[in-house]
Amino acid sequence: MEQETCYINSPLGITKIVGDQDGIASVSVLNNNEKVSDIIPEVLEDCVLQLKEYFQGEREIFSLKLNPKGTIFQERVWAALQTIPYGKTTSYLQLSRQLGDEKAIRAVANANGKNPLWIIVPCHRVIGSDGSLTGYAGGLHRKQWLLEHESPYKQQRLF
Repeated sequence: MEQETCYINSPLGITKIVGDQDGIASVSVLNNNEKVSDIIPEVLEDCVLQLKEYFQGEREIFSLKLNPKGTIFQERVWAALQTIPYGKTTSYLQLSRQLGDEKAIRAVANANGKNPLWIIVPCHRVIGSDGSLTGYAGGLHRKQWLLEHESPYKQQRLF
């Protein structure tokens, strides 16, 4: 069966979702004005619903069948990312240690950057050891937004 695709609005831009009966293969935020889908393919409906719930602050954990494609190492990193709790962060160094090799920090960061499942596999929860946001494929402004969205301490805007 061929993969289905849809485009939805999110607070951070148009979001592209790709998947089939074997699971969600990718979720990405786009930097262009792709047309939002009028019809959501049935195999993607649950993903669309759960993302909407996440953005509305009603969902902290995703329960979707996932089917990302990557190397064995990348898939190990992506599985480790899914253990980072909502509202928490970890560093690339801590993640490397969790995977059993702190010298693999660059490889872990590279695999993190190739994560095809935006938000669902929470690569945005990985920050630099010094607390800096560091690189993020979706743009640092989106990473900051996601971390603030998940924070138990909501930042109040003064102006």
